[in-house]
Amino acid sequence: MKTIHRKTNAIILSVILFTFIFGSGFFIGNNKQSFLGNGVSAEEPLDLTSFWKTLSILEEKFVDTREAGATNEEKVYGAIQGLVDSFGDPYTVFFPPVENEQFEETISGVFVGVGMEVGIRDDSLTVIAPLKNSPAEKAGVKSGDKIISIDGESALDLSVEEAVRKIRGEKGEIVTITVLREGQKEPITIDITRDTILVPTIETKTIDDVFYIALYSFSASAPSEFRYALREFAESGKKKIVLDLRGNPGGFLDVAIDISSWFLKSGKIIAVEDFGGSKEQKIFRSKGYAPFKDNLKVAILIDEGSASASEIVAGALSEHSKAVLVGKNTFGKGSVQELVSITENTSLKVTIAKWLTPEGKSISDGGLTPEFEIDLDVEKYKEGIDTQLQKAIEVLK
Repeated sequence: MKTIHRKTNAIILSVILFTFIFGSGFFIGNNKQSFLGNGVSAEEPLDLTSFWKTLSILEEKFVDTREAGATNEEKVYGAIQGLVDSFGDPYTVFFPPVENEQFEETISGVFVGVGMEVGIRDDSLTVIAPLKNSPAEKAGVKSGDKIISIDGESALDLSVEEAVRKIRGEKGEIVTITVLREGQKEPITIDITRDTILVPTIETKTIDDVFYIALYSFSASAPSEFRYALREFAESGKKKIVLDLRGNPGGFLDVAIDISSWFLKSGKIIAVEDFGGSKEQKIFRSKGYAPFKDNLKVAILIDEGSASASEIVAGALSEHSKAVLVGKNTFGKGSVQELVSITENTSLKVTIAKWLTPEGKSISDGGLTPEFEIDLDVEKYKEGIDTQLQKAIEVLK
């Protein structure tokens, strides 16, 4: 789950109305201005002559070999998708009706699929993290796996959303992915049976004198569940917390702010939203719940699957000296997306800013590096021994 920008606990769905006018030579928006590109002023509209000429030639000469030709609606969607793709950002995506419905299902927390978050890293389609107890995790998918094919077809040039559409499908059907994994010389082929995915949120337990909280996603229900977890912690009488954000691909901004506020005094910077250029940065500060005394010790577990909202929380608590980071370098997904309704059944997910930590570090620039770096010993983990968790407990002691 990517960090989707929200205001007042609701996904931004500000409606942008625009009509695609064939033959008029420009797009009309709700501001009645010609369509403008990045850095293009109203006095310098884009030259769309080549676009209209191409459309005119297609309308005049093209013979469709299919039984049913493209509808005007499909032509509009294709033009919009091409425009969006030209910006070269893997997280800025136009959703036609079917894809829009699938995306809404995804952010609601219940959908049919394999249960893994994917993103673009080093220009490659990469698994951010498989969800806890998901078909993907059970089939052996790992954070950092680079997907090179889906059902035998190359995935090298696919966008994130194109890959998701190919991976998702009907419940009970099998999808086959081929991945490259660090440390493995040959590609690995993995068969995954699609199933209904319920995005998990939280798990708690006590380990000796440490209270353990695993947060699997920054979903809409996470704040209330985290509050209950902290109440359980307070009743336990423990003074040490391990917050496990490994494999947590992110979620909603408001949730990251809410959870950070339990550990930071009011007014402390949690994250900075940098819009680039001359536009003023937006600073997000702690709400100051902070009920704990200064003797509270916190270790945060992170790895290659910790992304977006996970990185915001980990970065804020680390830089304010409220927690130490243990594990491996995070994914580095530090951009902000706004979900905008285009029509009743289409939407645009657009990157509007990048995240900076309280000290000004861009999360996208290599992610977060833990103070205590340690690999997860896979063989020991199969035997029930979590070497990274053991290190976190050791650090707290």
